[in-house]
Amino acid sequence: MSEVQTQIEITMAKTSEPNLLGLDRSGLETFFDSIGEKKFRATQVMKWIHQLGVVDFQEMNNLSKDLRDRLSEVSSIQNLHVAKDLLSKDGTRKWLLQLPDGNHIEAVFIPEDDRGTLCVSSQVGCALDCSFCSTGRQGFNRNLTTAEIISQVWLAAHLLEEEKKLCPGMDGSSAMQEQLPTGRKITNVVMMGMGEPLLNFDNVVSAMRIMMDDFAYGLSKRRVTVSTAGVVPAMDRLGDVLDMRLAVSLHATNDELRNELVPVNKKYPLKELMAACRRFMDKQNSRSRITFEYVLLDGVNDKPEHARELIKLLKGIPTLMNLIPFNPFEGSGYKTSSKQAVARFSEILHHAGMTTVVRKTRGEDIDAACGQLAGKIEDKSRRHRRFEKPRFGMEQ
Repeated sequence: MSEVQTQIEITMAKTSEPNLLGLDRSGLETFFDSIGEKKFRATQVMKWIHQLGVVDFQEMNNLSKDLRDRLSEVSSIQNLHVAKDLLSKDGTRKWLLQLPDGNHIEAVFIPEDDRGTLCVSSQVGCALDCSFCSTGRQGFNRNLTTAEIISQVWLAAHLLEEEKKLCPGMDGSSAMQEQLPTGRKITNVVMMGMGEPLLNFDNVVSAMRIMMDDFAYGLSKRRVTVSTAGVVPAMDRLGDVLDMRLAVSLHATNDELRNELVPVNKKYPLKELMAACRRFMDKQNSRSRITFEYVLLDGVNDKPEHARELIKLLKGIPTLMNLIPFNPFEGSGYKTSSKQAVARFSEILHHAGMTTVVRKTRGEDIDAACGQLAGKIEDKSRRHRRFEKPRFGMEQ
């Protein structure tokens, strides 16, 4: 067992005290003020936890012994437990993380030549029930706390640093792992894991503040992205409180189809969603654009007429179009679009001047690809959705 994992096991035993892992700088300042300490202690402790990976107060040697002892009595630093650690043949790494209540979530690290992206979960399951998403099929249990969100970043950052030492305990090929670079780094975080981030607004925003804090992970606002299926009031609120990147899970070009694929559209239809996107861009301080996610489903939303409708729908919005080949899972009822259909769809958008990227499927062999994160949860949503019959002519 690694030193990091041993520390996690120890800290999990403490459950009642305030968990300092989940406090942003303002929260830590309030905490230290409440125990009669100077506010500058917040930055000291934040650096120890997030930059140096220290979760034992007694190792924080620029704090007095009296303060270290008091922190041990009145607070804790609790991380999640790594239940499973999987490595894909393409270098993608996925963690199944156990929560204190016994539920599980998943986080995924995706390495590229010029960056390393961590996909972070915000909820235990998902309440939105998108028909093509494995996470949505699992149902919904609860929101994650700020500490549970940021723990995914903490664990990934420090376990990646220990990658060589952890090789024997991983489920991937040890021969392949010897070829991995030491200390692969997280340069980008995307809130695109399990759950709808904007339905857990306060905790997600607090976690993103920690990610972007210079005394924690120091990620720039251009390297932190929150994804939403279109919760319009929360999009407006987000634009008021934080300057960062926004991704919108679109997947359809008309309300009838989107109502089926992304049921939240029934409450916030495309006209309202597009207006919210424009308002969000008006509030941003930097030149930026919205990433629109579009999962291509064979015979459902991948036809040339859909591409032309998409161009019309997004006119006037600074756009990065992210086309995602569907990643199959058991019982989905959908098929992956052909390479020819994907190329044709992309070409139509490109010729219209839209910046378009076809996302590579990563981590499919460990179920870490987009839409495949499932975790292991106790569903409290009591949904009774049926999936026996494919829709939209997919039987052809």
